[in-house]
Amino acid sequence: MNDNSKQRIFGLDLMRAIAITMVLCSHILWIYPSKNRFISNIFEMFGLWGVEIFFVLSGFLIGGILYKTYTSTNFSIDEVFIFLKRRWFRTLPNYYLVLIINIVVATYIGYEMESLWRYFFFLQNFSSTMLPFFPESWSLSVEEFTYLLVPIVLFYSLKIKVKNKSIRFLSVIIILILFFLITKIVYAVTTDNSSMTQWNLSLKSVVIYRIDAILIGFLMFWISYNYKSFWEKHNKLFFLIGCALMGFIFLGIGTLRILIDTNPYFWNIFYLPLNSICFAMFLPVLSQWKISKSIYVKPVQFISLISYSIYLIHYCIIMQLMKHWIDTSSFSNIQLHMFTIVYLLVTITASFLLYKFYEKPMINLRENKI
Repeated sequence: MNDNSKQRIFGLDLMRAIAITMVLCSHILWIYPSKNRFISNIFEMFGLWGVEIFFVLSGFLIGGILYKTYTSTNFSIDEVFIFLKRRWFRTLPNYYLVLIINIVVATYIGYEMESLWRYFFFLQNFSSTMLPFFPESWSLSVEEFTYLLVPIVLFYSLKIKVKNKSIRFLSVIIILILFFLITKIVYAVTTDNSSMTQWNLSLKSVVIYRIDAILIGFLMFWISYNYKSFWEKHNKLFFLIGCALMGFIFLGIGTLRILIDTNPYFWNIFYLPLNSICFAMFLPVLSQWKISKSIYVKPVQFISLISYSIYLIHYCIIMQLMKHWIDTSSFSNIQLHMFTIVYLLVTITASFLLYKFYEKPMINLRENKI
């Protein structure tokens, strides 16, 4: 698993490992239904936070690649296609393989599926409520459309006569962030939704309302690249702001009773961007955390490397099959704990095998061909 170890940044690997661990914790709730409401609330929050971390981190890393390509080349249509092909080679093979496996599993357990064709084009949650099948895929749709939209807009932005390409890049990202903030404003003024369940399905998991989460990662890379000394000098201040925002999101909102039924505009417009900004604040510290020798490096790097595979198969395939084969409704707490341990071991093992024998060979093929 020595995947460019010397070039990897431990802090960003840690961020990715924490994100996938949070997502796993949120879905473990299916094993422990209604056992402890406080813990359930924490784990549900972890599920949201895990994906938000992935969005911001993805924007920071992929946005950096796109920024450097945009500013160092003439960014012709050939460069756009090269960027898209490299991105698609990284994400689509795993996605389509797991999608097909999910269809087989759903057919096996007798789960009814609808509009399957949408999943092959990432349209299952483009502008309307997320379809129930393969629910984890909602975030992948957000990512795929972001990395299709941004390079195309950047390509056409070259027609605007601005000498400084870095400023043009920044302007495009800010305009897009504002545009997708406006989509949430439109949602807020055209819906009377005050239900968290509906909020989860109709706003949080819909592409046209979520692209700004990744764009905030783009913006953070631009700051880190163009104001490096500021980024490094004030990294602890950014970190403290992130901690304060996290405290407000986790405790302050509930303490102040800022609930969706009484404050729908806050939840529909500002809550999700606030989460994205919160996790973006940790990037200055974590992007500079480059330790090379520690007992924690290898396990963190291992989880980071297989995180995409874990995300794709942990819930609708592994959890679904285990719950289908084993009835846990009458299990004692100890039996539920053992079931959870087995579930985690199976998930990590299967994800490693998927990474080693399929995902990594596809990445190597990309490096050799593109």
